[in-house]
Parts: sequence; structure tokens; C-alpha cells
Amino acid sequence: MGKRIVIALGGNALGSTLPEQMIAVKKTAKAIADLIEDGNDVVIAHGNGPQVGMLQKAMAELTRAEPDKYIPCPLSVCVAMSQGYIGYDLQNALREELLDRGIHKGVSTVLTQVEVDPKDPAFDHPTKPIGAFMTKEEADRLVAERGYDVVEDAGRGYRRVVASPMPQSIVEIESIRDMVDAGLVVVACGGGGIPVFRTEGHHLKGAAAVIDKDFASCVLAESLDADALIILTAVEKVAVHYGKPDQQWLDDLTPEAAEQYAAAGEFAPGSMLPKVQAAVRFARSAPGRTALITLLEKARDGIAGRTGTRIHS
Repeated sequence: MGKRIVIALGGNALGSTLPEQMIAVKKTAKAIADLIEDGNDVVIAHGNGPQVGMLQKAMAELTRAEPDKYIPCPLSVCVAMSQGYIGYDLQNALREELLDRGIHKGVSTVLTQVEVDPKDPAFDHPTKPIGAFMTKEEADRLVAERGYDVVEDAGRGYRRVVASPMPQSIVEIESIRDMVDAGLVVVACGGGGIPVFRTEGHHLKGAAAVIDKDFASCVLAESLDADALIILTAVEKVAVHYGKPDQQWLDDLTPEAAEQYAAAGEFAPGSMLPKVQAAVRFARSAPGRTALITLLEKARDGIAGRTGTRIHS
């Protein structure tokens, strides 16, 4: 019997530019189609780092060119735009690959909002650079006019920084669940989701933040009662003493062992650490759940237990 699998695609699976993305998604679609061909139900989440940065820079240049006509585009709107055009390429590539294999399954992208807590401590200490470099004068103006947080970036100019709060819940989860139950392949939580928080009544307000796509994928997998969470990265397995003579690749880990390695500083913040943390959370969320960290092209072998790092109780 097939499994219900949530896949978290890293940026390397999507390329950095539009032409690169169109090429990259074809390779990505083949690896995902392998899992679907094996009888699994698959939901796909993805990052958007290069893409949302490109959109922010384009909007900033437009604002600079015609400041009386345009205002800076909210980050939440840029995340939504990135979800749309990444999903467009990804769902079309996957649909084509499935049809080439004689598999008739609908593939659809859900514009996904993810709720965050406005009291999350991350909002007090924004750290994620976003958008174009600015002069000091431009940065000072945006701080005064819009209350932006900015930092100097290695002598190259000033950049806006935003918070990276933890995801709390997925607003469109019922729609996503219904689509998966109906047999569709769903692309959701792109870029970690559009960050929103509740205000008065039922209103959702976009937050100036970015959500880590691995943590959002974990919430998605938990909410869908998935059997497995596959977090794809640039290496086949997780390692300790990475890049050192005594480097050791890891095959199977308990959540407790993974946490011990993390506490010892074995995993780089902003790189492997959030992947391991998300994997641990999912593995602990219910009996029988397994998180897998591996390469895109090794996903099929990883689910079969032949490679990758598996974290499970």
C-alpha cells in the first residue's frame, strides 16, 4: 500500500532564474513522478528564496523609478506571486511527466496562507535579509517612512531584514486535504506559505516575514496525517563532523540522538539545522511517522530504505 508523503523541495530543485526554473522543474518532476508511480499520494511544498528576492528587487526598482506612482510591494504579496509562478511551472512539468507515463492524475497549486503568532519573539529580532541593496539615504528614508528594519551588509550597502516566525497553522488545510483525498497531486505552502496573522473578526493580515519552508512542510505533513516527510537538500545524507577528516554519514536516527547532535553544534544554522529540527518534530508527532533527509534524485531509494537519513522513533 502506498504512503501519504509530503515533499519539501529546496531551492536547488527550482533554479535561480526563470529559464533555470523551467529546466529544473523537469528534473524535479521526474523524481516526484517516481514516487507517484509507486502508488504514493504526494503533496509538494517548496522554497522561494531566489524567486521572492527577485520579485522584491523588481518592485523596489519600480518604486525608485516612479516614486510618485508606486509604493513598495508588501512582502506577503511577493510571496503570493512567487507561489503562483513557481506552482505554474511545477504543476505543468509534473502533469506532463505523469501523462507521459500514462498516469492520469490532476495536479494543482493552492495559494497557501500560513498563520503566525504576532507575538512570536522573531518579530523582535528580524534577521532575514530581503530585497535589493540600498544606499544609507534610501535605507534611512524607508526606516522613517515605513518603519523597516535595515542592516548594513558586508560593506555592499543596506538591506531590509524581516522576521522568520514559526508557522502555527495552515489556513487552506481543509481544501488541501479534500484535494489529496480525491487523488490529486497538490503543490502547497510555497516559500513556507504567505505569512498572515488574525486581526479583528475573521480578517487575515499579511505579515512582513518569511517562514522557513521545512517547518511549514512539517506542519503541512502533520495536518494531513502523512506517513512520511521528505526534506530534500544538497547532500544524500546528514553528516556529523561535516567536511572534516572524521566526517560520518548518518543513516538512522532517533529524535533524541538527532537533538543531541544539534545541541553539540553539528548542524549549521540556516542550513541543515532547521531541516533536522523539522524532521525531529514530525517524527515525534505521531507513532509510525518517518522523516527522510536526502537528495532529490534519491527520494525513491530513500522511501524504500536504501539511502538518506531517516529520523523516526
